[in-house]
This record gives sequence, C-alpha cells and structure tokens, in this order.
Amino acid sequence: MTALCDLARLIRSKNAGPFQLTFDVMFDEQAVYQRVKDSGVFTPEKIAPLFQQSPADVDIYFCEHARAVKVSIPRPYSQGSLEDSDGHGGQQYAPLMHLEIE
Repeated sequence: MTALCDLARLIRSKNAGPFQLTFDVMFDEQAVYQRVKDSGVFTPEKIAPLFQQSPADVDIYFCEHARAVKVSIPRPYSQGSLEDSDGHGGQQYAPLMHLEIE
C-alpha cells in the first residue's frame, strides 16, 4: 500500500463557486494514474466520509487526457460566511493525502 501523496504530482483543493469545493489529483505517469483509478479508492462511498458528506453529494470525474481525478463536494459553509475559515478552499485537500492505494 502506498499513500496517495506519494503517487500524485499534485493534490489541491479550490473553490468551485461559493457553494462547492473541488479537489484535483494529478499524476506524471499514465501507469500511476491507471493504478490509482483501478484501485477503487475514488468512489463517492469512500470519499464522502473523509469530508463528512453524503455519497450522493460527491461527484468524481476521471480525466484521462490530463491523468487527473477531480472530486467535487458541497462546501461545509458558503464562501465568505462567518463560519467559513478557508475562503479560497485551498486548505481542504489534506484528507486525500493519506488514502492508501494498492
């Protein structure tokens, strides 16, 4: 097993509007991207608990041409609200870093 952060070139999070966050996981090599894709780790049922979401609210896209995985979830608080501690959404990716990939 290998942590996702040891396989990916980039793991980041950012706003996808005031009510959504998006996560990008990008890989240098096609074989590594395919290994992660085939691992079955990127499913709504496995990603949702990391962010206290319902699986129905998790969207996952595999971008073959970019060797990337994109995940979108609702923001826990709308951007700019008093409860929002990360207006740009740039610090929300940490739970993905230690996903174990076979």
